[in-house]
Amino acid sequence: MSNEVTVEVCYALPGEQTIIPLALPAGATMRDAIERSGVLQRFPELDIARMKAGVFGKVRALDAAVETGDRIEIYRGLKADPKLARQRRVEKVRNEGSREGQKWLGSSRRGS
Repeated sequence: MSNEVTVEVCYALPGEQTIIPLALPAGATMRDAIERSGVLQRFPELDIARMKAGVFGKVRALDAAVETGDRIEIYRGLKADPKLARQRRVEKVRNEGSREGQKWLGSSRRGS
């Protein structure tokens, strides 16, 4: 068993992606990795008490142990309700007159 683990801490904004490789002592947690990475200083809007983080797309608790090769991802909050955003996209397509946007309407409402 090795005395250290190597991980990457990742944070992405729409125009910027940050990946920070780290070597940590064995038994380190997600919180340890995030704090040691310096990402909290680089992005002061991040609040470790409220953030969601995970490994390879799976949310994990900040006190979960990390393993060699883990990519620790810090997730941003949603800016819009996904259901509402989808409804707006569908409505936009319908208003543009696309047949694709018409397929979910009942046959009585279609123009054909």
